[in-house]
Amino acid sequence: MISIILAEKILSMFLILLTGLVMVRCKVLRPEEGRIISVTTLYLVIPCAIISAFQVEYTRELRNCLFTAMGLAVLVHIFFIALAWLLRRTIHMDEVEAASVIYTNAGNLVIPIVASVFGPEWVIYTSAFMTVQTILMWSHGKMLLCGEQGMDIRRMLLNTNMLATIAGLVMFLFRLRLTGPLEDAVSSIGSMLGPLSMIVTGILVGNSSWETIRAYRRLWLTVAMRLVLCPLGTILIIWAGGFAGMVPEGRTVMLIPFLAAMAPSASSITQMAQVYHKDAQYASAINVVSTVLCIVTMPLMVALYQAVIRQ
Repeated sequence: MISIILAEKILSMFLILLTGLVMVRCKVLRPEEGRIISVTTLYLVIPCAIISAFQVEYTRELRNCLFTAMGLAVLVHIFFIALAWLLRRTIHMDEVEAASVIYTNAGNLVIPIVASVFGPEWVIYTSAFMTVQTILMWSHGKMLLCGEQGMDIRRMLLNTNMLATIAGLVMFLFRLRLTGPLEDAVSSIGSMLGPLSMIVTGILVGNSSWETIRAYRRLWLTVAMRLVLCPLGTILIIWAGGFAGMVPEGRTVMLIPFLAAMAPSASSITQMAQVYHKDAQYASAINVVSTVLCIVTMPLMVALYQAVIRQ
């Protein structure tokens, strides 16, 4: 049942994606103007969605579920990094391909899906995954793409997602709640995440050509690793580790980080590739193709999860 609901939600988001594509193809919107929406989403909408996710009543049970989900996220990322290392050694994947296999678009895509399918109170488990990913992206991810050693602690801590997660976690642990108009404003802004993210992706798709995508011979292999092999490995980790039995409603709780783990490649890889002089166009093509194909792969992987993972 969840896989069907998820498929319907992803389809509705794909229709929103098409509006961005049509606006670009009809020249109502120029591709570079999508950056305005991207900046708004990154620096305002996502932080509000994360903070709003932590605005739930503190309980010991919820705290344990949150930290269990975070523990799963750590193991999953270790698997992703090991897989990328193996692929670089065996088939000589480049830095952009490896980063696209490891890091997912959990914030832009999964938060609105979770909020719509399960309810806003479940988004907190997506934040657990994003916390681990943000730390690794600005340490391991930066070293992978630029070839430098050492963790960029300043960039990591000043990342908007990380600041919002820290603020939300502190408010959750100390039982600090937003009230009145402030709560309504933060919640309303956060609820815009899904539509805005899909419009930005649609603009990106509208600015891409099939000829450009076909020119990258190994793009399809990279996308297959991200959308198929990584989710299969994640299911194996959840099953072998018995994560679903560790907390109440564990099967559903662990499904949230699983959704984040099987999401398309992270759009931030394109931005980082630009900064560190890698093939940003290739990173963008991987992001676009994986986003479009996840319409099919995500519901199928959820159906497989439900068949394998039992409490």
